[in-house]
Amino acid sequence: MSVSKPPPPHSHFQPPNPSSHLSLPTGGAPLAPASPSPSPVKISMQEHFAINVCPGPIMPIPQISDFFPRFHDFPCPPPAPQRERQVVREAGPAEGEKGDVKEAEEPMYSDDDEDTYLGTLEFSLLFDQEHNCLHCTVHKGKGLKAMDSNGLADPYVKLHLLPGASKANKLRTKTLKNTLNPVWNETLIYHGITAADMTTKTLRLCVCDMDRLGRNEFIGEVRVVLKKLREGETKRYNMGLERQMQHKEGSSLAVEQGAPVAEEERGRILVSLCYSQEKSSLCVGIIRCAHLAAMDSNGYSDPFVKIVLQPEAGKKSKYKTSVKKKTLNPEFNEEFFYEVPHDQLAKKTLEISVWDYDLGMSNDFIGGVELGINAKGERLRHWFECLKYMGKKVEYWHTLTQQGQPSSD
Repeated sequence: MSVSKPPPPHSHFQPPNPSSHLSLPTGGAPLAPASPSPSPVKISMQEHFAINVCPGPIMPIPQISDFFPRFHDFPCPPPAPQRERQVVREAGPAEGEKGDVKEAEEPMYSDDDEDTYLGTLEFSLLFDQEHNCLHCTVHKGKGLKAMDSNGLADPYVKLHLLPGASKANKLRTKTLKNTLNPVWNETLIYHGITAADMTTKTLRLCVCDMDRLGRNEFIGEVRVVLKKLREGETKRYNMGLERQMQHKEGSSLAVEQGAPVAEEERGRILVSLCYSQEKSSLCVGIIRCAHLAAMDSNGYSDPFVKIVLQPEAGKKSKYKTSVKKKTLNPEFNEEFFYEVPHDQLAKKTLEISVWDYDLGMSNDFIGGVELGINAKGERLRHWFECLKYMGKKVEYWHTLTQQGQPSSD
């Protein structure tokens, strides 16, 4: 019995054979050719740390190297162009025909300051021609832009009449803390507003954020042309705030008005006259001033009023009101009496002048007005009504001018 010799064990290591490049097995079943080893996958260091560890073959996350442009071995691709506004064409017209094209609506809130939603302001206006007053009631704001680091704001509203001096006709509401939906319900009143002013003035309402540690920040503004407002009618507005506008309109109005604007900047005064026949005396009431010119470096004045009945009749012909500190819209409500017969009053002239008080220095003249037989317009009418309607108090607003300046302080 013969026993066959088992074939030698297969080994990947073959001794070198000088006669041939291929080594064949000496016996037994033929061996399958060895498969070539796969080439290693080249991945960058960044991809190596961000491989996908889900079950299955280990594969790197594609295009992970785009997040590390400085390690690229190849030039970086150019940045993608900014997405253009989508244009939506309404279905209907065929190709080649002109159809309605409209831009897709953009979100109300955007990172761009030009498109940022600033909020709305609700207010109402009333013009009282009988008392020459403009009432502005600021009701509330809604959805104001956040200005503080806590995502809120400390809003208040400033009012200006354009054209005109800034501080002389500035009114302001109270400040409400930490809110984007403030409710003021506050009424601010402009005194000395005539029907002629309503045809040329524009009311500007600015919403600002109060900042105690720095400068107050502007949020937005609205403007209302007052000539559209009817006398005695309360009109309610709900307007969206806008960015600060260029004051081209205001400057053009100032140029058109010319000399009257320069005269207006000195301010106005409300005077009452009443002649008492029983006491044979003239009662002169200095009620208030409005929109006075600023004479001090702080942008305000310390006004007081002098009144003189000419020709003079001793010390009793000169009077002076109290001084109101740091204001351009002082309220005096003071009365002065002159004992003069009615038949001589027609020959008299009442000189009224407004001054700015300066401690230790000569006082600055702001403006003046003269009432008498030689006056013109409203001034002459005021004087005649006082003489005609004895016992009746007659009130008039008068514009302060340079002509009323006396020769000496």
